[in-house]
Amino acid sequence: MSETISIRRTYEEHEANWLAPLATRSAGADRPVPEPPDSTRTAFQRDRDRIIHTKSFRRLMHKTQVFIAPAGDHYRTRLTHTLEVTQIARTIGRALRLNEDLIEAIGMGHDLGHTPFGHAGETALGQFLPGFRHNEQSVRVVDLLE
Repeated sequence: MSETISIRRTYEEHEANWLAPLATRSAGADRPVPEPPDSTRTAFQRDRDRIIHTKSFRRLMHKTQVFIAPAGDHYRTRLTHTLEVTQIARTIGRALRLNEDLIEAIGMGHDLGHTPFGHAGETALGQFLPGFRHNEQSVRVVDLLE
């Protein structure tokens, strides 16, 4: 039987040779639910792809982040904010030789659990659910809800 080249293994070998000593590598990534390895994508690439294909990620386009002007196209949504955060984080991570796929997954998922009305909504909800944190809700969205 001929041996096939695994794209995932090539990525993992590159990480082993290039990432900073304390950077998290994709090989051996802990999974809450065990799954067979993919031949093409690393564990963190799969995480990123799962996040991008969630309903919660798509809903970010309907949640306003910041109003800069009352009319026109000068407003920000949670989706544009998420894309900007992810790109800035990747740039910093690349300079520090960190795992860019992990950074991208974290950046893409960081606001999935945000309440309507931003941090004001989180504060209001916190009165009824003490200890509610949108970042913890983001993890619940990915792990339990979608």
